[in-house]
Amino acid sequence: MSENQPSKPSPPAGSAPHAADLKPTPLPAAPADTPAGPDALHAPWRIEYLEALGDDERTKGTPRPTDASFLGRYWAEPERDVANHVIARTALGMILLNAYPYSSGHLLVAIGEPRPKLLDYDADQRAALWSLVDTATDLLERTLNPQGVNIGVNQGRAAGAGVPQHLHVHLVPRWSGDVNFIDTIGRVRVIPSSLEHMAERFRGAWQEMIETGASAS
Repeated sequence: MSENQPSKPSPPAGSAPHAADLKPTPLPAAPADTPAGPDALHAPWRIEYLEALGDDERTKGTPRPTDASFLGRYWAEPERDVANHVIARTALGMILLNAYPYSSGHLLVAIGEPRPKLLDYDADQRAALWSLVDTATDLLERTLNPQGVNIGVNQGRAAGAGVPQHLHVHLVPRWSGDVNFIDTIGRVRVIPSSLEHMAERFRGAWQEMIETGASAS
């Protein structure tokens, strides 16, 4: 400070500081690996599936309603149900494990005949689809006893459908303290059981449902 500038008097003891003397307290820096916005639902195994979709669309273009999908292939090869992790079949549809799940026990329900939109199916097919969803929910609860289940349909690529040409229903088991299905809150990494082990558990529960008459026809 220059000798020609008067020194600034100190405030009397016990008095509040002057507003001009207040400085904002800096916020602590966020960790380098903190994602922007809501925390992510960690499902790193899905990257193989997403990359395969991207490669396929780069070479063939966006799927058309007539294009084949893994759901159509699985429906056409019942002899490979164990390898394809298909848990149950009815006359019109099937219940299977998602090979790239958001959480352990993530099931898919689909009518065997591929259609891109729900209303592309006739009334009997839609009734069969929702009956299968009921059965899959029962199967999920018997097998894993989750505290909740997310059930939903992504119709169309813009809605997030990975296989837009073959409508299907997702059933994701949930427990308190895990991550939210859409706007994730908890910082939890989802680590699934192996598909083979989970399929065995589901098939055991499915057999019990058949024996007790609880399965869909």
